[in-house]
Amino acid sequence: MYRRAYALLVGTALAMGLWAIITAVVLDKRLVDPEGSFLGPSWLRLPLLLTGALLLDLLPRSLWFGKGHPGAMLRVARERLRTHWNRERLTLVVLGIVSFYVTYVCYRNLKSFLPFMIETKYDRELHLLDRALFFGNDPAIVLHGLLGTDVVAYLLSYIYLWFLPLVPLALTAWLVWSRNMSYGYWFVTSQCIAWSLGTVSYYALPTLGPGLEYVSLYADLAQTPTNDLMDSLVSSRQGVILGGLTGQVQSVAGFASLHTAITLLVALLVQYTLRSKVLKIVFWVNFGVTVVATLYFGWHYVADDLAGIMIALVAFYVGGLATGQKFDHGGLASHPTTTTSKIPVSRD
Repeated sequence: MYRRAYALLVGTALAMGLWAIITAVVLDKRLVDPEGSFLGPSWLRLPLLLTGALLLDLLPRSLWFGKGHPGAMLRVARERLRTHWNRERLTLVVLGIVSFYVTYVCYRNLKSFLPFMIETKYDRELHLLDRALFFGNDPAIVLHGLLGTDVVAYLLSYIYLWFLPLVPLALTAWLVWSRNMSYGYWFVTSQCIAWSLGTVSYYALPTLGPGLEYVSLYADLAQTPTNDLMDSLVSSRQGVILGGLTGQVQSVAGFASLHTAITLLVALLVQYTLRSKVLKIVFWVNFGVTVVATLYFGWHYVADDLAGIMIALVAFYVGGLATGQKFDHGGLASHPTTTTSKIPVSRD
């Protein structure tokens, strides 16, 4: 008997791992740790991440409620461990972090392998579709004309780059602090599904993106951190393809925008699992601005953003079904469980 709440989670991670291993064998390449030496090797990083999640919950709480007194702080920590960090919570955190980490590492490696697997690119076709949708104009040129290319460029750049810390911070928040345990499984399962579907899209319709294929369209933009990131990705791509950079990954791959997919997925989960109206507004605005930024800087075509939206909706719905959420015509009724032992299970 398997718990439906995490069978899909672990299965997705295993499927991504198998795909990455087979591809590496076919190409006679090795899987690479995409984060290099940050926090040490993978066998050390995972325990550090798990320990970090525990300390992130215990230390601030102990300091605040213990008022700086060692004895009181110890009592607060013990009480938190007894009431919050039970077997169900530990299972959620360990399974969630490990499964997401495996999925993400495989995503980065499969993305890096793409140029060696498929040489065909579909940038021209998607660029022509963009121009058709904008009545003969390029989306980037339209946005540059409406928003300008200086002050707004910096604003959009920082919002776009906010995506980088958003993913681990949101993952930690739902795994560690979700009162309804099924919400934590819902978040991490849908995340793994989204990153996996994004990888599939790269291989189904590979592109470089308008910012790399049609560089002249973005020549008037101010030099922002986002432009610097794109330049560094182009440089690392050339180094990996030409063989000059070993032990690294290249991170240029198009079609579905995972910035769009993940920011929408987070907005949906905030909408349906949190009560704060402020947070709902913040994350919906973040999603909308991120979509604009993908077109403004040339990271993606319009079709990429539409595909990202579809990925988010599929991941949200499938992850919800797997974790016992109840969907109906009037909206969503959350599953009332607070422990994994009460989450619906499926039998062999």
